[in-house]
Amino acid sequence: MFERALAHLQAGRLADAAQVYQKILERKPRDADAIYFLGIIAHQAGKHKEAIERLERALEIVPNQERCYNVLGLSQMALGRSGEAEASLRRAIALSSRSVAAHSNLCVLLKSQDRIPEALPIYERVLALDPRNAELHSEFGDALQTLGQVPRAIAAYAKAIEIDPGLTRAWYAAGCAENARREYVSACGCFEKALAQIPDWPQALHNFGQALYRLGETDRSLNLFRQAARAPEPQLPLAAIASAIPASPSATNQSILQARQAFARTLPPRRALAPRARNDRLRVGYLSSFFADRNWMKPVWGLINHHGHEQFDIHLFSDGPQSAIQFGYQSREIFHDISALSNEDAASLIQRTGIDLLIDLNGYSAMRRLPLIALHPAPVVAAWFNMFATSGMDGYDYLIGDETVIPPPEEQFYTEKILRVEESYLTFEVNYPVPEVSPAPYLSNGFITFGCLAPLYKINAGVIAAWNRILEQVPDSKLLLKNAQLGSSKNQLYVQKLFQDSSRVLLEGPAEHFEYLETYNRIDIALDTFPYNGGTTTSEAIWQGVPVITFTGDRWVSRTSASILRAAGLEDFVALDPEGYISRAISISPEAFAGLRSSMRSRLQTSPVYSTSEFARRMERLYQDICR
Repeated sequence: MFERALAHLQAGRLADAAQVYQKILERKPRDADAIYFLGIIAHQAGKHKEAIERLERALEIVPNQERCYNVLGLSQMALGRSGEAEASLRRAIALSSRSVAAHSNLCVLLKSQDRIPEALPIYERVLALDPRNAELHSEFGDALQTLGQVPRAIAAYAKAIEIDPGLTRAWYAAGCAENARREYVSACGCFEKALAQIPDWPQALHNFGQALYRLGETDRSLNLFRQAARAPEPQLPLAAIASAIPASPSATNQSILQARQAFARTLPPRRALAPRARNDRLRVGYLSSFFADRNWMKPVWGLINHHGHEQFDIHLFSDGPQSAIQFGYQSREIFHDISALSNEDAASLIQRTGIDLLIDLNGYSAMRRLPLIALHPAPVVAAWFNMFATSGMDGYDYLIGDETVIPPPEEQFYTEKILRVEESYLTFEVNYPVPEVSPAPYLSNGFITFGCLAPLYKINAGVIAAWNRILEQVPDSKLLLKNAQLGSSKNQLYVQKLFQDSSRVLLEGPAEHFEYLETYNRIDIALDTFPYNGGTTTSEAIWQGVPVITFTGDRWVSRTSASILRAAGLEDFVALDPEGYISRAISISPEAFAGLRSSMRSRLQTSPVYSTSEFARRMERLYQDICR
């Protein structure tokens, strides 16, 4: 009868198996094996309380059965009785130190309780017992990746794939790990393998898209995000589309507006504020997740540090501690660390401070805080500094730009009311150590070195095509590219293949910021990216004496450099279109820019782009106007 019951059980015929075991118990009521198997059947049927009763009864009859404690632990785990489950599984391991099942199940339990460091030695023990178990190697990799031990995780996934090349979850997880360490070319290969087996896997489509975006393949990435957005829960890919689309060569102002409105519909509704009395002095709050990034936040600190505190109370709402921003913080502002707060709690805090005007400095660069903006936590909410396109949301009342980045005819593509400041909407001042301006390298090299220190995701096929034409028409010239993504040899090889003559292209990985800025000592002319211009890279290049060639594009994100350069008195380097961009690069006089280089910094210091105090006055007048 046991053989017949086991056959039913193995075939998944649980009811038939249970009938046979019941008949056995009618003859032998204390048959521990029959009781144990009835416990297994109950567990597999999801009847965990019954399973526990059966298994405990089997242990009363025959104590110290490893197999009973193992299944008992699983049923206890299913009922949320974690302490009892852990005790049962550890008892099973104590009874049989070679039990692969008990070790594996204990690992699952510890992971569910975020006790992953405790799980690692158990994974190592069970893999020593069962070294050809691909699933276990993949689970071990997941645990390592959660702890940030990415190289070890990738090795675990590689072992799983070596054992079972068809293990889709291992390919997917390996792709995620490669993304985490900026090995985007390798990540693409992993996601392609996963999608070859499950073509409509939303998470794999989304993460493959993220890897392609980081390689400058924006349009391909958007196609993947759109496929992923067909899933029942599309918020994550819709967010990715909304974030990436301004950088798409094929996008238009209309398609950007539509993509951002589609994402905005996934956000919480705007919250109504209770009426309150006006403050004697205007209370302005700045929201940012990046206050500590001194090089990126130069425009922000230039404004904050020149505010007139006689008329304004300034509040900083930061996703990081005050101690991280001492280089910019003047102790006159009221600081709030909101990093541990949910969006709802952060909104309540902002409301309690009685802010009149909240200025969001994040935009789509910190998307986890967009639901906070959607709640509209202040009487007036505006975006400045880091938006580059419409938000598509009704949480923003205003968006602050200038005539260059948002010409009046394009206001139709914005959900916000547009406000403009004179000159550029970005000014900056450098209040931390930077390298001195060096002589033009052309003087010692005898050839022009073009350069771009923008991240790889801004360097698309159109940019590469323009740079190939420039190199072809400027004899002996070289091109120096340096960014974080080029720290990978595989990413470098990917980029090299995009150039007609890769021997004239120098590729370098990341560096500490002072050393990074010293790269401009080896660059004569900086070439801007498009449609996603530089902002920080443009301001840093000209501060180091290196002119930047750009052109006025068809949307905000492709006019940022034009806005900065015109305010800096460098409008001669702003072309009208891509052909003009190429023409300026190939016709520029080395002698002319060599002389300009030495005087660039002093010229900037007397230009509107460096006049942060005057910019602060303009912004304050604007704040007062909109809060009336």
